[in-house]
Amino acid sequence: MQWVHAWLLMLPAAILLALFTHYPAIATLWHSFFTTPKGGRPAQFAGFDNYQQLAQDPVFWQSLTNNLWYALGTIPVSIALAMLMAVWVSKNIAGRSFLRLAYFTPTILPMIAVANIWLFFFTPEYGLLEKLLGAFGSGGHNWLGSKNTALGCLMVVTVWKEAGFFMIFYLAALQSMSPHLADAAAIEGASRWYFFRRVTFPLLMPTTLFVFVNAVINAFRLVDHVVVMTRGGPDNATELLLFYIYEIGFRFWDSAYAAALTIVLLALLGLVAVLQFLFLERKVHYQ
Repeated sequence: MQWVHAWLLMLPAAILLALFTHYPAIATLWHSFFTTPKGGRPAQFAGFDNYQQLAQDPVFWQSLTNNLWYALGTIPVSIALAMLMAVWVSKNIAGRSFLRLAYFTPTILPMIAVANIWLFFFTPEYGLLEKLLGAFGSGGHNWLGSKNTALGCLMVVTVWKEAGFFMIFYLAALQSMSPHLADAAAIEGASRWYFFRRVTFPLLMPTTLFVFVNAVINAFRLVDHVVVMTRGGPDNATELLLFYIYEIGFRFWDSAYAAALTIVLLALLGLVAVLQFLFLERKVHYQ
């Protein structure tokens, strides 16, 4: 009867998972094969028409490309910076508690507040960044109004906000490691870099896998910053995939096409998750 007891314990979580994860995904897939009901006209079966429209939609391909560049520019930098900060504040240094608080503070700020803070930094002529650059004779940039810099500005905001959050997990992993490992390495004459590369970093791989999965999910679910800072502009330069789905579904009220876009996003995230566990799981060393 142990399996009955186990299933009863899992039942509340399983019900919530089915109601708020599995059922919406299946309903979205089903809805993507129909047209959007409008007024007195009910939804009609459309087959793969929404997906054919998607394949011919230049804005979709632009948003997908933007999202891939955005993920490539934020995920490695956020993880590397988080690991560096965690290693730094795990040592017995002066002001360690203040540094931990400073690194973690961006994480607890609301997304809208963060976007408005950085919107002030990037404001042409009056923004803090422009004032600093103007002191060196290099002002006059429209950071969020230029196709060459707008997406990069969003990347900077994301790294600033997420690195402190990921640092907490690395810090917890570092504090759980036995101090005898460092003592043994010091006795053997190993340098700090060699100890980090051969001991610390391999032991951090389970945490890195967890952080990497979360970083990928975050990279494909950004909406708040885009709404406040750029609204997808200029000329779709910051049109990310989830923001495009939001526009199609809630601005143009084409729920069927938005459902097809959502299925593509879920399929993309599922493929990335499979690749993560196929290739990264082999490099994970559990204690």
